[in-house]
Amino acid sequence: MTRQAYSFVRTFAPEPARELCVDRHYLLCASAGALRLEARGRAWLLPPARAALISAGEPIQVSLPQPVTTASVLFEPGFTEPAPAPLTVFDLSPLARALLAECGSFGDSTEPLPRYGEKLFAALAAVAWRLAETPSPVVVPAGRSPELRRALRLTEDRLGEQVRFEDIAAEIGLAPRSLARRFEDETGLTWRAVLRRMRIMRAIEELAAGDTPVTKIAFAVGYTSLSAFNAAFRELTGKSPTQYRESFR
Repeated sequence: MTRQAYSFVRTFAPEPARELCVDRHYLLCASAGALRLEARGRAWLLPPARAALISAGEPIQVSLPQPVTTASVLFEPGFTEPAPAPLTVFDLSPLARALLAECGSFGDSTEPLPRYGEKLFAALAAVAWRLAETPSPVVVPAGRSPELRRALRLTEDRLGEQVRFEDIAAEIGLAPRSLARRFEDETGLTWRAVLRRMRIMRAIEELAAGDTPVTKIAFAVGYTSLSAFNAAFRELTGKSPTQYRESFR
């Protein structure tokens, strides 16, 4: 019998998307690098400043675009209250990160948790469940129809260019008006709003990967103005790119 709660710390090489479904509530996050997570028609990026709380039995897809060190925790459903939602992605507070780090020494084992460990994991669950009540807005749709999924993939592949909606529509064989309706019906967002979220998500990935200057990242994700990039980043995350990078460390 394994512990009611335990930490999972491991380093992985980059790898493509794979299905994952566990029988415990899963607090999924990285201490270095970034994870990509897709579920329920949406996609997120998880650098060290963010986490996903996934209910037991909820299927997800995880990919690793860069080397990643996980710092995650699995909770037996009876150890905690039910998760507030099947899947929630949120920003980690300093307290949550400190508790995650302290829980890191309690891995999977047949030995029961000591009383100190039980209290640590209980405190982490209380903090994480509270944070999960405020989901992060940095999410992009994954699309339902093949046409929209292809449009999203083409858009993401061209973030560093001055990508045009009309070109994307022509390439997948739809009139711009028809594709615009697909975006509205399947995502509730315009293509331009999705493009902005994709650019910010890619920027977060670059911020988590190393020390590339913010100006270089802004141009690499398709912005021609640093001030426009900073404004878009702050509007979506509530922080400047520099502040967001500092929150990883």
